[in-house]
Amino acid sequence: MRIGFPDEAPETRVAATPATVAALTKLGYDVLVEAGAGARSAMPDAAYAEAGATVTGTDEVWAADIIAMVGEPDEAERSRLRPGQMVVGFLHPRTGTDLIEALAARGVTALSMDMVPRISRAQSLDALSSMANIAGYRAVIEAGHAFGRFFTGQVTAAGKVPPAKLFVIGTGVAGLAAIGTAVGLGAQVTATDVRPETAEQVESMGASFVKVADVDQGPSSDGYARDTGADYAAKAAELYARQAAEVDIIVTTAAIPGRPSPKLITADMVASMKPGSVIVDLAASGGGNCELTRPGETYTTDGGVTIVGYTDLASRLPGQASQLYGTNIVNLMKLLTPGKDGEVALDLEDVVHRQMTVVHDGEVTFPPPPIEVSKAPAAASPAPVPAPAPETAAPPDQWSRFRQVAMLVAAWLVLSLVLPGGFLTSILVFGLACVVGYYIIWGVEPALYTPLMSVSNAVSGITIVGAITQLTSPVLAVQIIAFVAILLAGTNCVGGFAVTNRMLAMFKRS
Repeated sequence: MRIGFPDEAPETRVAATPATVAALTKLGYDVLVEAGAGARSAMPDAAYAEAGATVTGTDEVWAADIIAMVGEPDEAERSRLRPGQMVVGFLHPRTGTDLIEALAARGVTALSMDMVPRISRAQSLDALSSMANIAGYRAVIEAGHAFGRFFTGQVTAAGKVPPAKLFVIGTGVAGLAAIGTAVGLGAQVTATDVRPETAEQVESMGASFVKVADVDQGPSSDGYARDTGADYAAKAAELYARQAAEVDIIVTTAAIPGRPSPKLITADMVASMKPGSVIVDLAASGGGNCELTRPGETYTTDGGVTIVGYTDLASRLPGQASQLYGTNIVNLMKLLTPGKDGEVALDLEDVVHRQMTVVHDGEVTFPPPPIEVSKAPAAASPAPVPAPAPETAAPPDQWSRFRQVAMLVAAWLVLSLVLPGGFLTSILVFGLACVVGYYIIWGVEPALYTPLMSVSNAVSGITIVGAITQLTSPVLAVQIIAFVAILLAGTNCVGGFAVTNRMLAMFKRS
């Protein structure tokens, strides 16, 4: 089958990159890319051709068996579709079914990339998360541009510069990406979310989590945060008002697919912010989390607060966005092509296939049947009946211990009479080395490095201690063996701690 990737100008992203073209050809597909489709993502036609794609015109691309897009096909593009084709893209069926009905009238099968269920098996094709990750990163970059000051604190000859204070509302994929970027730039970051269990993720990234209330809203059945109750909303508003008066930048990410974005930041909160402050509203496409957001625009209020309401933040990093989205498309086609023979096998019994399919052979299949992506906690089981107390074991026989010690002493005396003195000295040294290795090296906190390294370093330590005592041996061969043992064991110890240091460095803030 042929899969076509059209030029979606003025959209800067493209649904395929040279890297993903190569992956699709391995699945058995003939890939067609419209000339100039990747130009705005810095991907020339020659790169596609080198990867195995056929760079061709508009008519040839739209005649392909599968049309993969980033956005929605417009009216002119829909007129090119024929029965039996498959269309893949962000079709946004939750916001309206006009497009879905128009596609059904053309007799096609349509899969919407924003309908990927939030289950572990579908994570690799979750395009919403991929784009949210980029949008969160870009939000902080846009905030830095509008803020016009340092993010990190500095001490200079001209004085001390405090770090910027940034507040993130919503710690989903976009929120965590914003937190990571802001912390990396040196800002002092706080964040909140209706799901308090995300606090660990926030704190692990170097930010502080601010809890709104004691009520756990929990995830909804589709993996997104639930609508908040009136009591929670009132307490949240108090928190937002306090933060607005203190911070320099607010990044809001609260969006519910298919519904208007909840209004979290009021005009009064904006008025309380310091001149030069910035609000980046990632929910602008749904109307915005701020009452004063103008979707698609950026402007400065009379009070000097800049409100960024761009709805195309992911498109402002077209190269990276295209690569991630193209990978999502490849993972989708892998799921649809189990035989790797270039033939789509759509299985509506598969929950991922069914959730994404909004039109099937001209029949509207939206909305899909609901699925539970997060199970409710199991009911508490009744308290177990306490088991009868076990009988108290009799104390160990003291004479038994005495006999064991006596046998060891007797064995040592027999060995001292039979074996040469040098051998007994070696056994004594080995025993002492074992004690040193156990109590000194194994005494290191295991959390500092992996258990495998702990055991390896302990054994190496025993080897080093024993080998050192043999360096004074009158036998040259023994000295050489002891030196080699010290060299190898020392290398192992140093290497183990070096690897441990690198592992710990991964969790340190730069």
